[in-house]
Amino acid sequence: MSVLENWDQWKDFLGDRLNQGEKQGLSQDAITGLAIEIGDYLANQVDPKNDQERVLSDLWSVANEDEKHAIACLMVKLVDNNGTS
Repeated sequence: MSVLENWDQWKDFLGDRLNQGEKQGLSQDAITGLAIEIGDYLANQVDPKNDQERVLSDLWSVANEDEKHAIACLMVKLVDNNGTS
């Protein structure tokens, strides 16, 4: 099963990556920038695997750059304490 097929596994995966980035000294701006890049990649290359991803994909598709920044910040905040690292 892909990490993208289960919302909780996806959040844990993102939380783990966030924790790794923070341990390596990435700034909050750098983390948010990476979250935006991931959002763009997912929106353009990956079909949503569950209802939550579909909602995010739909929101991302209509968002302007400021709104994408806000969505990315919220996703970082959502997964901040979800990682297993």
